[in-house]
Amino acid sequence: MPADTPAPVRRGPRTELLPGQIAQLTIINKDTGAQRIVYETDKLIEAPNWTPDGKWLIINGGGKLYRIAADGSEKTLKEIDTGPVQKCNNDHVLSPDGKQIYISAAGHLYVMPVEGSSNPKKISNDLPNNWRYFLHGVTPDNKTLIYTGVENVGEDTWGYVYIMTIPAAGGPDKKLTSTGRKPVDGPEYTIDGKWIYYNSEERSTTPGHAQIFRMRADGTGTEQITFDERVNWFPHFSPDGKWIVYLSYPPGTVGHPADKDVILRIMPAPSGPYRDVAAFFGGQGTINVPSWAPDSKHFAFMAYPMKNKA
Repeated sequence: MPADTPAPVRRGPRTELLPGQIAQLTIINKDTGAQRIVYETDKLIEAPNWTPDGKWLIINGGGKLYRIAADGSEKTLKEIDTGPVQKCNNDHVLSPDGKQIYISAAGHLYVMPVEGSSNPKKISNDLPNNWRYFLHGVTPDNKTLIYTGVENVGEDTWGYVYIMTIPAAGGPDKKLTSTGRKPVDGPEYTIDGKWIYYNSEERSTTPGHAQIFRMRADGTGTEQITFDERVNWFPHFSPDGKWIVYLSYPPGTVGHPADKDVILRIMPAPSGPYRDVAAFFGGQGTINVPSWAPDSKHFAFMAYPMKNKA
């Protein structure tokens, strides 16, 4: 159920929870709405991935990566070795076969075995204007990564924002969007690799009013998918390609902040009438990355309630 919004207002990047706040790693059934808390902590953890074998959930926290058994049989997180790559953020994505994990850290992209590595391979390029990479998806053939590219403009660290691709083995970057000043984020390929779904303000006249869009894999044929008063982010496809879950913020939200009364919504692919699956206190870190179970019936998310809140 939705929690009351606490009085403190957070500004800037989140590095810790509010006093009295907890993080709940939760699994939900898309049909029944039944929820199960896998792990709970008073430390900030974010963005669960579900491994394709169904055994593990992978999360980030404190600049590190962790895993925990999805069945709830473990009470502690197990750190995943990332070697010298620290400052891992909440944009980590598994390869389609689950053997590798792609990491966003300190504005760059890396790859390593899902079990961890003392020397992850750097994929991203050193671009001018303090260019930063925020990873969101990979093609079904594991050959191309799709990410949000951010370029400084003067003192504005979010001056230009694009949806971009880069070969998973490393290589040249390619822009798929060209507006730059209109915020875009959360790109993810469809299961057949033919379309990219993402959130964007490209057709909005109200700052912050992001909706879900899609475009062909080459960046053409843009179509708007959601049309409502709420602010919609991070579309994710179920493994069978039949469902899309996304995060819905209250009207008037700008960006994808933490600590909001949010809703997780489900719609049939490629688009259709949505329905609410869960409402709770969350936002940034809740469902930044693909988190569906291999059965396409469950997915994982993070809630951040205030402890003992009436």
